[in-house]
Amino acid sequence: MFTIEEYASYDATGLAELVRSREVKPSEVHEAGVKAVQLTDRRLNACAEGPWETPLDAATDGFFTGVPFVLKDLLCHAAGVPLHLGSRALARGIVYDQDSELMARFRRAGLAAVASTKIPEFALTATTEPLLGGAVHNPWDPTKSPGGSSGGSAAMVASGAVPIAHANDGAGSIRIPAAHTGTVGLKPSRGRVPIGPAVQEAFYGNVIDFAITRTVRDAAGLLDAVHGNLTGEKYSAPTPARPYRDELSGPGAPLRIAVCADSWSNHVVHPEVLRTMASTLQLLSDLGHHVEVVAPQIDWENFLAALTITYCAGTAADVVPLGEALGVGLSPDYFEATTIAAAEAGRAMTPMDLARAFATNNKVSRQLATFMGEWDIFVTPTSITPPLDLGTFDANDPSFTAEDWVRHVIAPHPTCALYNVSGAPAISLPLGTTDDGLPVGVQFGADIYREDRLLGLAAQLEQAQPWADRRPALHVTNLKETT
Repeated sequence: MFTIEEYASYDATGLAELVRSREVKPSEVHEAGVKAVQLTDRRLNACAEGPWETPLDAATDGFFTGVPFVLKDLLCHAAGVPLHLGSRALARGIVYDQDSELMARFRRAGLAAVASTKIPEFALTATTEPLLGGAVHNPWDPTKSPGGSSGGSAAMVASGAVPIAHANDGAGSIRIPAAHTGTVGLKPSRGRVPIGPAVQEAFYGNVIDFAITRTVRDAAGLLDAVHGNLTGEKYSAPTPARPYRDELSGPGAPLRIAVCADSWSNHVVHPEVLRTMASTLQLLSDLGHHVEVVAPQIDWENFLAALTITYCAGTAADVVPLGEALGVGLSPDYFEATTIAAAEAGRAMTPMDLARAFATNNKVSRQLATFMGEWDIFVTPTSITPPLDLGTFDANDPSFTAEDWVRHVIAPHPTCALYNVSGAPAISLPLGTTDDGLPVGVQFGADIYREDRLLGLAAQLEQAQPWADRRPALHVTNLKETT
């Protein structure tokens, strides 16, 4: 019998190796995985659909064959599995009769999907507390948020329910939950992972799909399995020089690393985040890298204004047609208050508003690219706070204007959206903890298409300061006897 304790001790690569060597049958891994998801979901409330007794079909010869997996309830759709997008308007779900391209690649990689995970309504905020189904809890402290919008996926990985989970990122939605749950969150470059064919782009190219993982080697292995252009897509990325798994030996030479712990959003950086940044700077120096405290000069208020325009216009483009199709308009019986506020603001915007926002984003992208011409890596806090209390981001609070809501959501994670607008890759690593044991994440950004550089440094840091064996209070191995 393959126990939950054994199951939860392996990352995805390790589980797949057990299956390949026939030490464990895929059915045994699946049985343990379904039980683990059931146990954790009772406490964390993370699943939108499932867990399913029978996993979705997947290849028997993929790199991750036999590994339990969960899908975020957004964009990457599996044939026959309802998508709810975190909204009461879609409580019955949208069901596609074909996989998205990324889902097809997940299947070819052998990942056996056993559930889908919750998101905030339309993935519009940095927590996961939809009115549809209720809040997802952080396994480190159930009074805290796991972040968002990939909070359900992050909670499942952090709790040991699954070793790897689909996620996507439009302004930090992979990296923020990774930081708040002690997991690894890689946002690849724009065009690195396919988003179609049902959609050409999401939020004007700011959104990209990938995953949350427990280890760096799982992130590298999955990127090897799913990267590559889809014919006809709007964005594409060059083929990497070699497999990403080959980068796990670490950087071949010392890197030029810029570090900034300041808050661009004029919010105070939490002392325990500053402490983690200081220890990370010291670790990087001890590993032989050239480290300096320096940052690109970005006009935060102009950047935030552009983000507000694209946020609201993108929300309107998704929500207004849906309300019309359902015959409910922007009714508060179907949509949360801040979704309505953003959609109404977006509907009132003009083409010139969008043009100005795109011009600002172009300027910011070029400023970052120029800065990265001098530096290999740029290091910042993923979030300027540790995990926040549930209720901090109340998306159904009608007192918020759209502009105030965007500022409220973005301000604690000011540098995350920089990498969505520019299209460059970034990764959050769990390199710190607070005095009471909550995880603190550090973000590492590179020039566009340089996931190789990020993964090499991340692997080096993981070896120097391992995190995969840390277990939260609501880890599946602590729940099996008490639930």
